[in-house]
Amino acid sequence: MFAAFILLCGTTHWLDLFTLWAPLYGLQGLVKAATAIASIATAVALWWSLPNFLALPSVEQLRHANAALLASEERLAHAQKMEALGQLTGGIAHDFNNVLQVIVGSLNVIERQIALGRANAIDRPLEAIRKASNTASSLTNRMLAFSRRQTLLPREVEPNKLVAGMEEMLRRTLGPQIDLDLCLGLHRWRVTCDPSQLESALLNLAINARDAMPLGGVLKITTADRTLTTELSDPDLQPGDYVEIEVTDSGVGISHDLLGRVFEPFFTTKPIGQGTGLGLSQVYGFVKQSGGLVRIESAPGEGTRARIYLPAHAPIPCPAAEDLPSVESIDSPCAGHRGKILVVEDQEEVRSQIVGTLTEIGCVTIEAGDGPAGLKIIESGEPLDLLISDVGLPGLSGLQLAEAARAAHPNLPILLITGYAGKSAETLQLAPNTEVLRKPFTLDELAAKVQATFQRTARAE
Repeated sequence: MFAAFILLCGTTHWLDLFTLWAPLYGLQGLVKAATAIASIATAVALWWSLPNFLALPSVEQLRHANAALLASEERLAHAQKMEALGQLTGGIAHDFNNVLQVIVGSLNVIERQIALGRANAIDRPLEAIRKASNTASSLTNRMLAFSRRQTLLPREVEPNKLVAGMEEMLRRTLGPQIDLDLCLGLHRWRVTCDPSQLESALLNLAINARDAMPLGGVLKITTADRTLTTELSDPDLQPGDYVEIEVTDSGVGISHDLLGRVFEPFFTTKPIGQGTGLGLSQVYGFVKQSGGLVRIESAPGEGTRARIYLPAHAPIPCPAAEDLPSVESIDSPCAGHRGKILVVEDQEEVRSQIVGTLTEIGCVTIEAGDGPAGLKIIESGEPLDLLISDVGLPGLSGLQLAEAARAAHPNLPILLITGYAGKSAETLQLAPNTEVLRKPFTLDELAAKVQATFQRTARAE
């Protein structure tokens, strides 16, 4: 009405001018009458709306309201974060208490059997401890993957070759009721990532797909080269060339309200006891740590499609890899070489186990309990054949110690041991003579690494 009133007022003024030359007084009167009616209607409407206008907040009131809204949103985000943290810690406590129960109970059985003089009857509790340790190791690795703090060992990977190499394992995992369809596209690009973690991510997706198809179905894995723009990327993703690995199933699907929670640790839609809730969170953490992204689309009754995008690059030319040296058993010496090894580990029990294993295979060891002590030995000019160092050391990290050792002994082989070393070891860029052994490891694995290192060094000489 107000707009009509303004329009009629303007028309009246124009007619006032026009009637100076043409006597259109009748039309002028009609327009003025309409203007009066519109003004009265507008005035009435404004009068009835006046209380609402007076109730509108001032600029200062709006500013305070916006500040209160932002504070409320922050409190809500904090409450959601604390809820997720509570769910996370509760899940960790539950799973690790189960692991500890197996270990503690098995140790009690072993103690009783030894006290009764039946030392030959401890095989079963020892095997239970071994399985529980493997379970704990898997849990910690998955948590580090979700937190994007796991130690990755990236190298150039050909996606088609990796997926094709998993075909037999995937078919065994899926079972006879589920058909596996591999559609491997032609790739111009390669990816740089930890191949073992990529295999683990694809296996987790395949297991979730299998569980979503209890009556059988089809699992399809497709690879393709993609160029992503800002339309598909999240704020942390740089647009560019990517390799896409898509895993699609014909299962029951996921409802929209649950789809946003699938990456939360310890969240699972499976019945109790049939899933840890860490599989997809591990996939998410690995892909994000590798510079990529993962997307999941699903609807009830329409199956699920998961897509992994990893940064792509052109193939890097490299010389043919040499055959890996054969690994001898722990009972044999280091290929006849009594190597002198510097062991730097701050936890005494772990250091004692490492030193004992190295002594058994015929090596001479020098021990250091922290980084500065190890650095003194390196700078003393002591001849060394191998440096074994934990990454997370007090005073001087294992990475810094390795750099100092390379400066003093350029050809010295280095074996870094790590469980979690923070951001400094998320993705280790290893020198040619440097290798990594992840905690927890068996003593046989340690001996095999050391023996392989000495054999490789002997071949190079």
